[in-house]
Amino acid sequence: MTEEEKRPGSVRSYVLRQGRFTDAQRAARVRLLPRFGIPYSAEPLDFGRIFLRSAPTVLEVGFGMGETTAAIAQANPLTNYLGIEVHAPGVGSLLRLIEARALTNVRIIEHDAVQVVDTMIALQALAAIHVFFPDPWPKKRHYKRRLLQPQFARALVARLEVGGYLHVATDWQDYADWALAVLSEIPDLNNTAQGFAPRPDHRPLTKFERRGLRLGHEVRDIVFRRVR
Repeated sequence: MTEEEKRPGSVRSYVLRQGRFTDAQRAARVRLLPRFGIPYSAEPLDFGRIFLRSAPTVLEVGFGMGETTAAIAQANPLTNYLGIEVHAPGVGSLLRLIEARALTNVRIIEHDAVQVVDTMIALQALAAIHVFFPDPWPKKRHYKRRLLQPQFARALVARLEVGGYLHVATDWQDYADWALAVLSEIPDLNNTAQGFAPRPDHRPLTKFERRGLRLGHEVRDIVFRRVR
């Protein structure tokens, strides 16, 4: 464990893996991030200013390569989508999709999600939050790295408007059980199902889901709504 990780609240839920960064992704990130990216700051965002309109805003935490974000945004042009991702190839990939599909309702923050939620998202500012296929950190010694720790889950819920929903999807049963237990302990939330939910129509199949299905993993959706 590094000295940084020994400090309270400093354990990260991700590792910046190298991965394959294509020339097209790199070029899109350089060219388009100034237009569609939001720099990290310690001030709450004004969604009306950054999206140039007033509309419900959905936060996606960890959008991966961006296929799902782009598909949902294209299907729902009257909704704003704010995606957070730390991996540069994924940022470049989503930026390419934004340009190819002429999407005007997507913005990106390339930064740690915990810090972004803590400082940049105002209380009750969001209509919904999507957390699709987060890193499950399956080894018990790594559970502390899981994104949906109780403290962060409560911070997410505090940013939801009353009536807004928090939607988690995962193909790891242990992580699904973990997330269900964490969210069930938050008094302001109600589960929209008895346990796990059917896949809502707004969530398309992702490449991670297709991979999980090929491996025989059952995908679980968890949808809670803020009631107070």
